[in-house]
Amino acid sequence: MNDPKKTGCEDNSGHPLHVAIIMDGNGRWAKARGLPRPMGHRAGIEAVRRTIAAAGKMGVGHLTLYSFSSENWRRPADEIGELMGLLRFYLRSELAGLHKEHIRVRIVGDRRKLPADIVEMIDHAEDLTQDNRALTLTLALNYGGRQEITAAARSLAKAVERGQLQPDAIDEHVFQSFLFTGGMPDPDLVIRTSGEKRISNFLLWQSAYAEYVFMDVLWPDFAAEHLAAAIDEFRRRDRRYGATATQN
Repeated sequence: MNDPKKTGCEDNSGHPLHVAIIMDGNGRWAKARGLPRPMGHRAGIEAVRRTIAAAGKMGVGHLTLYSFSSENWRRPADEIGELMGLLRFYLRSELAGLHKEHIRVRIVGDRRKLPADIVEMIDHAEDLTQDNRALTLTLALNYGGRQEITAAARSLAKAVERGQLQPDAIDEHVFQSFLFTGGMPDPDLVIRTSGEKRISNFLLWQSAYAEYVFMDVLWPDFAAEHLAAAIDEFRRRDRRYGATATQN
């Protein structure tokens, strides 16, 4: 069995180097201000910018943002259109700056349902930034944890059927390589904003040993101090990985 302590990238100081965030609360933020729901999503873009900048300064090596879930397709068509438009805007307006800051961009999720022009933009962003090492920014788009695990199992079955893989060779490491996040370290810290205490089908396999911090702040109001507070909370915890508490 793989050592769970080695699947993430927490450094020797106990600092989380992979932080994943479930960005929640855009709609409630807009409603509280009497604004149309799309205005909340636009304000959320500013929070993304702040968080990327803060993560880099705090030594976070990997930042993964839950940007659009596979369940989000159930939302009204006009809201989906707004979200796709914002994604286009973000990729066009931010890519050059991210590249200049040596940030690598990765996308995880099922791209088949995304508009063709967005898939082209995603491919370009990944190709352009693939050698950057300051921070890896991963956007989860059309992503769902159960769907990811199902797709990995299907791919494994096909590899066995073709004779490329023996069933007895399948272990956690091999299975993980078939996930959308193959090659990425597991998250050490998962943050959810808006006060909700659900994981919403996000990184189900990868977060097996992650610490969760649930925050009452709505995503458009999320700032550097909130990220710092979550990291401080993480560092105060004793990560035991199923073992007994550390004896002092």
